[in-house]
Amino acid sequence: MEFWSLPGNSQKLDGGAMFGNAPKALWSRWIAPDEQNRIPLACRCLLVKDLDGRNVLFETGIGAFFEPALRERYGVMEERHVLLGSLAAAGLAHEDIDAVVLSHLHFDHAGGLLAAWEEGRPPRLLFPNARYLVGAAHWRRALDPHPRDRASFIPELPALLEASGRLELVEGAHSATLGGAVRFHYSDGHTPGLMLAEVGGVVFCADLIPGRPWVHLPITMGYDRYPEALIEEKRAFLDDKLARGVRLFFTHDHECALARPVRDARGRYGTADERGALAGETLAEAG
Repeated sequence: MEFWSLPGNSQKLDGGAMFGNAPKALWSRWIAPDEQNRIPLACRCLLVKDLDGRNVLFETGIGAFFEPALRERYGVMEERHVLLGSLAAAGLAHEDIDAVVLSHLHFDHAGGLLAAWEEGRPPRLLFPNARYLVGAAHWRRALDPHPRDRASFIPELPALLEASGRLELVEGAHSATLGGAVRFHYSDGHTPGLMLAEVGGVVFCADLIPGRPWVHLPITMGYDRYPEALIEEKRAFLDDKLARGVRLFFTHDHECALARPVRDARGRYGTADERGALAGETLAEAG
């Protein structure tokens, strides 16, 4: 297998929202805000080539589906669909992807499924030859969002996925499409049914741990549904990955794609062996 970290469209969002109840005096030491109090965020995807003969894409980032006013509101920095260029740099087109694995359907993780916005054209799916994998529990949330996170979903997306005839709703540790090659973990603290994919000794942390600062146990986002539950989920998740030597892949960390979790003598979690990018590398599998 070859591992590639693929940049998608990037964002700038309010730092206070991204760090929940952590004070600015603390979080600004990790990521410096701009004059509008916004911090830079990646929407990074993971491509695994030759996963049992398939090209598998883990997430699609925010993409370029927003019309201009919403693109400005949500701090999307580029007009073009950046992920398509990143795929081309890895030698692929979106038509070459066999499976797209979605941790959840919030727009900054699933928006890249859609073609770039064009005035007068309705949303339309990319990746015409791919199976779309979504956790069954999260799918139920996407069909009937709570008022607290309704704005995080793309209203047209569930119907488009169903109409494709290529949607697989995943329950349990493995999917019909990918079999034993990919193991799934689940979390409810950020959003019900968040699906975390582990492949070849690497786990896609999605919004359970968006980047290195959020490895710290008490640090959560203002967007999280149940912050206290998320902290307990994160503790169990990190302990498991530490025990088995599984590395962490970050979607929103603007500087770091991959790191090894560590824990110091006082029990505090952190990261080591940080990598800014992966480009066609073969990684030794963990246990």
